[in-house]
Amino acid sequence: MSQPKLPQAQKTDWSKFIGGFHYAFSGLWYALRTQRNVKVHVVIACLAVAMGIVLRISAVEFAMIFVAITGVFITEMFNTVIELCVDLFSPAYHPLAKIAKDVAAGAVLLSAILSVVIGLFVLGPHLWAVAFR
Repeated sequence: MSQPKLPQAQKTDWSKFIGGFHYAFSGLWYALRTQRNVKVHVVIACLAVAMGIVLRISAVEFAMIFVAITGVFITEMFNTVIELCVDLFSPAYHPLAKIAKDVAAGAVLLSAILSVVIGLFVLGPHLWAVAFR
């Protein structure tokens, strides 16, 4: 008698799951490598984290800073997706394509403004205390 074989689907499903991480990291790397604004956001994020370390902000305050940073990166990546899809489907100028790109860019701007506000609320009191010590 032959031994029963394990279903191949389980192995395939697991490798698909692990492979998904490769695709996700490829997308992150693409954004970091090709998008100027993502590079700017990385620099600003590093400055915000460094300020948090120097000012010794709390874990909850760091969490708020990281949520703000991640929110900007997510909107920037969706903006990139929208721009690439619009360019793919509408290589020539079209007013609706312009609106789609403008709205996506507006979402990034709004997210960045929110991040600045969060940064001011989190880091501001610490900076104020250092300035008037």
